[in-house]
Amino acid sequence: MAFEALVTPAKGTSASTEIPHTRAGFVVGLVGVGIAMVAFFANLSAASTLANGDVVAAKTTLAWSFGLTTLAFGTVKFGIAIVLIGILVRIWFRLESIKETLPALKSDGEDRHRVGSETNTDYGVATVTKTEPAPLPIHRMAKTMWAPMLVMGYMILVAGTIMSFVWSSNVGSDPGAAIDAAAWTQGLQFLGEALLLSGISFLLASILANLRSGGGEVQRQLGLPVVTLKMPVTAKAFIALMMMGLVAGVVQFVLYVVGTSSTDAGQIATAAAWLGPLRELSLGLLLSGIVLALATIANVLGFQFNRIKGIVTAS
Repeated sequence: MAFEALVTPAKGTSASTEIPHTRAGFVVGLVGVGIAMVAFFANLSAASTLANGDVVAAKTTLAWSFGLTTLAFGTVKFGIAIVLIGILVRIWFRLESIKETLPALKSDGEDRHRVGSETNTDYGVATVTKTEPAPLPIHRMAKTMWAPMLVMGYMILVAGTIMSFVWSSNVGSDPGAAIDAAAWTQGLQFLGEALLLSGISFLLASILANLRSGGGEVQRQLGLPVVTLKMPVTAKAFIALMMMGLVAGVVQFVLYVVGTSSTDAGQIATAAAWLGPLRELSLGLLLSGIVLALATIANVLGFQFNRIKGIVTAS
């Protein structure tokens, strides 16, 4: 219910009504860019300080600027998520418009599809049913999880940013506490980044869910067989990459926290050498999954446009 309330306009809302999501996403993205600029100039200052031989002051600045840099990335991602929520609202308008206009354009010719069969299309294999298909488990999960993922991800990211200032304040006075704070900063921030990208992934899965259910609803209301694409390979790979990326993000956080209990400088250096690549792998897997999700959405839109053409021409 919470999902439907966020992505469904009030009854009677015109399709021409301006929705705030795009502007809000743009503003949030600009805030992220502003934070990144602050971090950039802080790093320039640290470089100048280091050139003057003040290593402690440089490390102090680099600690909190690291936190701000990662926060900037996360803020831009949050802006992207807001824009995607707006796209979900626009999909609702699109479906309502098609429901209103397509009956008048529908051809009187006979639809060639037969209920209970499968058909090959230019966009993949499709099933033919009497009613719209039930949501898949990933669709139900996506509609439930995208909002908590985004909120938790950004909160954890902010917590990591706060820890970066703790890290910075201990650089010159307590090296042990600084190492522990650095581990918490990196673990928290990249867990937050992973959750944010997972939230975006779930939003994309929600877009696919709405296209699937909405397309089926339109066909059923026209009294036609409901032709629905089977889940393509790109969608299956998207789910797998998203799950692997999220798990890797959680694992790197746990290992960073475990690392804070070590006092062995060699162990700490060894862990730092591969935990960095692990956290980047987490984000890489999630981003790769997002690419596949976008490719799947493009494929589904092509299929639906082709189906509408077939309904109008009965070919």
